[in-house]
Amino acid sequence: MEQGEKRRIQGPFRICGCSQGVPTLKTIAIKGFQGTSLLDFPGRVASLVFTGGCNLSCPYCHNGGLVLDPEAIPDFPPEELLADLQKRQGFVDGVVVSGGEPTIDAGLPAFLARLKDLGLEVKLDTNGLAPRVVAQLLADQLVDYYAVDIKTSPGRYHELHHGPIAVSSLHETVAMLKQAPVEVEFRTTCIPALVGTEELDAMAKLLEGAPLWVLQQFAPSHAMDAAWQQMEPYTEDVLRDFAERVRPAVGEVRLRGL
Repeated sequence: MEQGEKRRIQGPFRICGCSQGVPTLKTIAIKGFQGTSLLDFPGRVASLVFTGGCNLSCPYCHNGGLVLDPEAIPDFPPEELLADLQKRQGFVDGVVVSGGEPTIDAGLPAFLARLKDLGLEVKLDTNGLAPRVVAQLLADQLVDYYAVDIKTSPGRYHELHHGPIAVSSLHETVAMLKQAPVEVEFRTTCIPALVGTEELDAMAKLLEGAPLWVLQQFAPSHAMDAAWQQMEPYTEDVLRDFAERVRPAVGEVRLRGL
């Protein structure tokens, strides 16, 4: 995610620990856990779970370890994590599942089902490049809040990975979630190298009619690529101008990180 952890994979899913190819709870690779957050799940007190791996390799990622060398980070046993969450019942309202990119992990649906069994609300952070997974989660009612990163104009997505990207998958996910009967936010980190007025106009066309678009300030200090750590963020005034520019396209525009 924009602020999340990532790892590089060779295919669309991380498959391991499966019985006859069927994903189980043990399949999921949980690489990080934070017990309490007041900021990451709007309106809720939440715990944070970070999965390993990503189908992008954005140079500004804040968790490069999960992009470059995920296997060096030990997996957090899912059953232990669920036991910890059970103890937090009545204190936390939900769980944010981020990464990395959770939708590439074949164990995600089984894990989310267990979270729902605990009576917890679920927020999923995703880059939107796995529409079949999103469709399954919607059908199974396993996610209460989707946060989808729209990183730049669709025509520039090839700059975000070392391999090909099926941008049509992003279009499919966006179209699906625009109509979804759950809470949805689309969000864009306004990085000068990737987001200007031309890119905003293209993203506004993609998101036309969406309920919420969040424009986030870029925090360069923890970027995965050292060169991006030297990049100067936009001023607050520029971000406010961006918000006004795209406001007619969506139901609501918010600024975050100012």
